[in-house]
Amino acid sequence: MTTALPGFPPALVRRLVIKIGSALLVDPAGEVREGWLRTLVADVAARRAAGQQIIIVSSGAIALGARRLKLPRGGRGSLEDAQAAAATGQIALSQCWAGLLGEQGITAAQMLVTLDDLENRRRYLNASATLERLMQLGVVPVVNENDSVATAEIRFGDNDRLAARIGQAAQADAVVLLSDVDGLYTANPHVDASAMLIETIDKIDARIAAMADGGSASGMGSGGMTSKIQAARIATGAGAHLAIISGKVDSPLSHWADGGRGSIFLAAPAKRARKGWLAGRLTVRGRIIVDAGAEGALARGNSLLPAGVRGVEGSFARGDVVDIATQDGRVIARGLIEYDSDAATKIAGRRSEDIAALLGEMPRSVLVHRDHMAMI
Repeated sequence: MTTALPGFPPALVRRLVIKIGSALLVDPAGEVREGWLRTLVADVAARRAAGQQIIIVSSGAIALGARRLKLPRGGRGSLEDAQAAAATGQIALSQCWAGLLGEQGITAAQMLVTLDDLENRRRYLNASATLERLMQLGVVPVVNENDSVATAEIRFGDNDRLAARIGQAAQADAVVLLSDVDGLYTANPHVDASAMLIETIDKIDARIAAMADGGSASGMGSGGMTSKIQAARIATGAGAHLAIISGKVDSPLSHWADGGRGSIFLAAPAKRARKGWLAGRLTVRGRIIVDAGAEGALARGNSLLPAGVRGVEGSFARGDVVDIATQDGRVIARGLIEYDSDAATKIAGRRSEDIAALLGEMPRSVLVHRDHMAMI
């Protein structure tokens, strides 16, 4: 893929995901910031006219619904309030997007997804196929988390990571997160005047992760810089660039393309589709702790053998997704486990030829096969 350029121009980025948070789309009184949104829709129309395919990931349903239902704490006082607010606000949100896009001659489509829709392989492929067909038809999908049915345990919780997963499912070239800050800083710029913007990030290491601040400045949204860096891991691992730019200006995409500031996380080489899906998952069932020898073997492209395992955590069944971590806690891979947690515990640290004696059979010689594993 071509090296990222500020603005993600249509000539270089064929398919773009744009994420808009609640604090940008909804004002403190719970009304849509329609004047600002019109400028963004005009940006979208201009990019489409230049040949770029656009997918929108839009927050705002809970904030809009809370005002209509007169719920306290912006509708986030309880899971039940959030679900009711989302169900009410989603109608208003979709009507707003359909109307403004329609004024530009653009057909909008609504897609509501849950975390489980993208963590389940079959439903993930269904979502991917739907997005692809909408792109072929010239439609702009407007995607949001289905908060009316999502539970506290099984939800994205923020649309930054949702945007990255949608980008992966749609095989997008880039993702843009419109934010209340204009990129990643060395410290929180709201409280530290010496903080400096980092314009290009080619690798997300511990130093970059340490710069994140988990708070949402507006109190209206659910994400912070931590969620944006997590989103960047997913997007870049899927071969897409990810940018964080300011949404606090009119025509934010044009402003950025004309020299506005922002941070770009550069794409890594894309993994094969199944391995990319594995690496981008947000939920796992357990963790396998490995020694240095196994870590080196995995880095060389080998499968995980029982001999290199030093610990088994969690309760899982064969075929579940597990993390593979070093003894100091670094997650280095993710894969589909070949044994349930009880059997994995019994054979941990043992040679493959000992499995039959320990379990009464030896159906498989590896714990995680390299074809079902993604390095992280």
